[in-house]
Amino acid sequence: MNVDELLDAEGYLRDHRAWNEELAQALAARDHVVLTAAHWEILHAMRRFHARYELSPATRPLLKYLAQELGPEKAGSIYVMQLFPGTPAKTIARIAGLPKPPNCI
Repeated sequence: MNVDELLDAEGYLRDHRAWNEELAQALAARDHVVLTAAHWEILHAMRRFHARYELSPATRPLLKYLAQELGPEKAGSIYVMQLFPGTPAKTIARIAGLPKPPNCI
């Protein structure tokens, strides 16, 4: 199946249950992101957040959650923005196969 068929008009996966790491690689490539171990930590943390709260966090709640889950050194806005350029919460959600965070334009 073509990746485009799995996505909505904004590039988010229509069904987060269809996500896997191979699909994440393809989604990351669309955003010109090469996934490393640092990226995977954040992607999996974002998916845990979604599983727990049933929503994708905007940037501030995401950074707070990352600090709790991964430690403050991996939750700084500069660190996260270097890994996921643009609007990090949107980019991470898109690559993690999750819905667009609320309050993100």
